Amino acid sequence: MSREQINKNVFNIADKRIEVYPSPESDSAIVYMNTFAGEGDKVYRTLCGMGCSAFTLVSISGLKWDHDMAPWDIPPISEKDTPCTGGADNYLHLLIEEIMPQAEKLVHGVSWRGLAGYSLAGLFAVYSQYRTDIFSRIASMSGSLWFPGLMEYITSHEIKRLPECVYFSLGDLESRTKNPYLKTVQENTEKIQRLYAGYGIDTFFQLNPGNHYKNAVQRTATGILWILNR
Repeated sequence: MSREQINKNVFNIADKRIEVYPSPESDSAIVYMNTFAGEGDKVYRTLCGMGCSAFTLVSISGLKWDHDMAPWDIPPISEKDTPCTGGADNYLHLLIEEIMPQAEKLVHGVSWRGLAGYSLAGLFAVYSQYRTDIFSRIASMSGSLWFPGLMEYITSHEIKRLPECVYFSLGDLESRTKNPYLKTVQENTEKIQRLYAGYGIDTFFQLNPGNHYKNAVQRTATGILWILNR
């Protein structure tokens, strides 16, 4: 897929900015991506440059990052950090009940729905599988799978509907930290990937060079391309 000029529709719901990049074809895949303002254009252009098949991208920004993407409350994980307040369930309800119906009015049919995200949004993408069966493909890039209590939650709860495929990625320097929480991220990601593979889910774990912040747009596009190509 290649376009010189981006075609998109923009609307707002509950202080969230939603950008819909509609597929030129009917009954295409639709991928929802929680991200920061301005990232939608960058990721979409990158995907177009990678020659992806026709699909619809829905980028949601204006998020209260440490609230909307967090499954439950946790205290600050470092001196300079802020606490997370668990608003993921409320945001997921907003996404499914209000954002998605309006976004899908702008396209001509949906073949399947995917959910993608980077960092805390990658955590949210994984967590969502235990709260809804609406997404059939998941992409978690540099997902915050170090989140306290996550492994216990995943091993004690069932996925609502086994997804067709799940993509994971991390930077190879992300776990090289003295922070007792962040240092578990690669171990936890690999454990979850193996667990899902054991369920028969098509999974992939990509280890990229660099830290958490390196090439975030490219890494995000790579993950979305993977789930589009399965």
